[in-house]
Amino acid sequence: MSKAPDMAVEFAGLRLKNPVIAASGTFGYGVEFEPLLDLNELGGLVVKGLSREPMAGNPPPRLAETPSGMLNSVGLQNVGVDAFLREKLPRLGQLNTAVIANVFGETTEDYVEVVRRLEAAGGGLAAYELNLSCPNTKRGGITFGSDPALTREVTAAVRKVSRRPLLVKLSPNVTDIVPFGQAAEAAGADALCLVNTFVGMQFGLAPGQPPIPAKTAGFSGPAIRFQALRLVYQTVRAVQIPVIGIGGILCGADAAEFLRAGAAAVQVGTANFYDPRATVRIVRELEACCRKAGIRHVRELSNNSQESERDSPKSRA
Repeated sequence: MSKAPDMAVEFAGLRLKNPVIAASGTFGYGVEFEPLLDLNELGGLVVKGLSREPMAGNPPPRLAETPSGMLNSVGLQNVGVDAFLREKLPRLGQLNTAVIANVFGETTEDYVEVVRRLEAAGGGLAAYELNLSCPNTKRGGITFGSDPALTREVTAAVRKVSRRPLLVKLSPNVTDIVPFGQAAEAAGADALCLVNTFVGMQFGLAPGQPPIPAKTAGFSGPAIRFQALRLVYQTVRAVQIPVIGIGGILCGADAAEFLRAGAAAVQVGTANFYDPRATVRIVRELEACCRKAGIRHVRELSNNSQESERDSPKSRA
């Protein structure tokens, strides 16, 4: 029987036992999944987005199933950073896995204040992930992630108060994602996470009655995987910091494909809604993929991709 591959990865100041991370907004605060799986089997988990004050979110219905994915309009419902520190972090801090806090706000000051409070609380967290899909109320509602200048502004501001690794989650709803990744990198981001959901819409059978009151919603699931894969591949080759791949990952082979595109790790999102144990299953399937391919260390998937790119005729031209 062949030796089990080494699944550990290191990037952006983080060391994970494997490259599979539960994505924010799909895994609660992590503790809700404890009755269903061993959280310590994961490389990491990203908690629900945290804001300065509690948020009630959007009215129901918030989810709509599609033939190839899911539309969601949860509206960033969360308990607020103070309640998270008081009620959730004590248990999360006991886990043997990387816990990452997803942070958002309506102004740059909101992002800074949430991270400042998390910093003041001490241990229990491994890193921060900035969600830039929120509208900046001071700039007339323009989304942070749709303007490279705003991406740079909020990343730089949080960088000044953060002692932990800073991950920036990028939106695919732009003409060219590369300038946004480069703006975050220039402002001090330690890694990029991409992609967030695409904007979608669905109408019901009755005229004027869309299944989601907000009309538009975030589209995710297997239908976006190949678009996300292309954006990860493109961004990896345009920045010097690590990239975490997200988008429609349902199995170990999907995760391996993102790693082959150059991602340092992956996040699993929509799959958690229909299979709460998807993350641990994908860890095992990815390990099986490596074993079958004779790969001794999972990072070889990313390294081999980079080496093949450098050795290609186009790169030598």
